[in-house]
Amino acid sequence: MSELITYDLHPSVLAFTAGRDCELPCKVVQAHQVHDVTVARVDSPDTTREELEGYDALVSNVPGVCLGVRTADCIPILLYDPVHHAAASVHSGWRGTVMRIVKKAIVRMSIEFGTEASDLLALIGPGICPDCFQVGEEVAVKFRSAGFDMDRIWSFRGPKTEGDIRGGHHIDLFEACRLTMLDCGVREENIQLHTLCTYERTDLFYSARKEGSACGRNITAIKL
Repeated sequence: MSELITYDLHPSVLAFTAGRDCELPCKVVQAHQVHDVTVARVDSPDTTREELEGYDALVSNVPGVCLGVRTADCIPILLYDPVHHAAASVHSGWRGTVMRIVKKAIVRMSIEFGTEASDLLALIGPGICPDCFQVGEEVAVKFRSAGFDMDRIWSFRGPKTEGDIRGGHHIDLFEACRLTMLDCGVREENIQLHTLCTYERTDLFYSARKEGSACGRNITAIKL
């Protein structure tokens, strides 16, 4: 059983990742994620997953609410606004990253709570690293078409061989998410990166790419 990973994001919140077989320290509101960019406001700690069908980001300003994101290689992002005591949890797989879901969450926090991006404290949690995230050319093209700085997030590492993740196209989802937040106005010094690789560290985390999609899920969460 892996140990709970806690993050020093702000004294007013509890931020953590519960990995492989790790018990949650509190009740966590979780959505039924679908790799889209829809954001839900959560006003009760008793909100069920069934009530959150089709959402990949959650926002709240209600004390006691714990917002969670389920991942197994995708990138979990937590946001906290210390001025308005509001938070968000964001599920950013490659599709959500291309569509800039973290920007959608920041905009929703601005609408709902008056959040300024420059006030946000952000955390990028464990996910698949660029060395292990081999993609097809069509995925790389989607990132290029979406206007990402490919010199920062993409690399081509030679011919792709069946069963070998070293060659082919690779995308850095951590950096793509970080760049999106910077473009939104989040200050660089306010972004924490905890880039443990879920694919490499299956002793700690679940990895859908390594174990199959039916594996468990890591829960990264923020509690107000």
